[in-house]
Amino acid sequence: MVCNENVVYITSVVIIYWVVSITMVYLNKILMSNEEISIPAPLFVTWFQCLVTSIICFVAGIMGERFQKQEGYSRVSTKEGIEHSVRTKSSFFSQFPKTTYNIGVALKIFPLSIVFVGMITFNSLCLKHVEVSFYNVARSLTIVFNVFFSWMIVKVSSSSKTIACLMIVVAGFLIGSHGEINFSHIGTGCGILSSMFVSLNSIYTKKVLPAVDDNHWRLTWYNNVNACFIIAPLAYYFEGDFVLSHPNQLESRVFWTAMTLAGFLGFAIGIVTVLQIKATSPLSHNISGTAKAAFQSMLAFYIWGNDPTAFGVLGIFTVLGGSLLYTYVKMKESQPMQSNVDVEMQSNGNK
Repeated sequence: MVCNENVVYITSVVIIYWVVSITMVYLNKILMSNEEISIPAPLFVTWFQCLVTSIICFVAGIMGERFQKQEGYSRVSTKEGIEHSVRTKSSFFSQFPKTTYNIGVALKIFPLSIVFVGMITFNSLCLKHVEVSFYNVARSLTIVFNVFFSWMIVKVSSSSKTIACLMIVVAGFLIGSHGEINFSHIGTGCGILSSMFVSLNSIYTKKVLPAVDDNHWRLTWYNNVNACFIIAPLAYYFEGDFVLSHPNQLESRVFWTAMTLAGFLGFAIGIVTVLQIKATSPLSHNISGTAKAAFQSMLAFYIWGNDPTAFGVLGIFTVLGGSLLYTYVKMKESQPMQSNVDVEMQSNGNK
């Protein structure tokens, strides 16, 4: 019975992850490219989504503080009359810290926030100019930049197996680009830049996490508030007149509902990603993500009416296969190191 409940829970988490992730990409594509419904202004759309995420973090922080005060231990009596302490069940909101904006902390986070803005802005520009079916290929070079920056900044070399995986991904990128009928140089270039900033974002995140007590939700709060301050003047300067030239959309409930939903999904993807990793494993999470990306691309051919080509489809699966193989190789390479750490910790404990 317990086994069946675990299977149902894991399946539910994976399905929720797929639905949230695919819906977020598709909805953002509509917001970035459909002038009848939306205002295809990437900076403005991105700024609003950061604003929504900031508001959600603020509200979640208030709820988290309230539930944290209610948590503790309660006295429970057994049938024999013996009392013992039982810890009360944690609430979902307990994981969210109180949101306060400290200028000193914000300045420490600011370099990461600049990278974060570059990541989400170029991601939006990529999604605006390329077909959804090509989106995963256009943004597939993140692991290539990961290895490059690890070598340049952290001075960490990579194994021949890792390099071989990168070559597969690069080959898939080139094949997919060759097979894309509606190929966009601007969109693909933005996809490459987005991949670069995704890699830099992971590096800078590790550097600044101590400034927020290693709390990812506090970092999300500071990052999005900083991003609002950074993007606002850029959106006003580059897209202000364009946004004001769409009065119908600005007065449309459909537009603002879609914008708010996209912001909520941007926040929710962080939650469901953590849930999927906890329910399965990091490797299973990557397998699920790879399968989701393949399904997302294939479904996009049908929804947007793109004409699939042999090279285009081959490029998609080559990129995804290389990325999954890269994850497997990196995890296998890290196991001996983890085993050595475990042995050392046990030895220290025995002393």
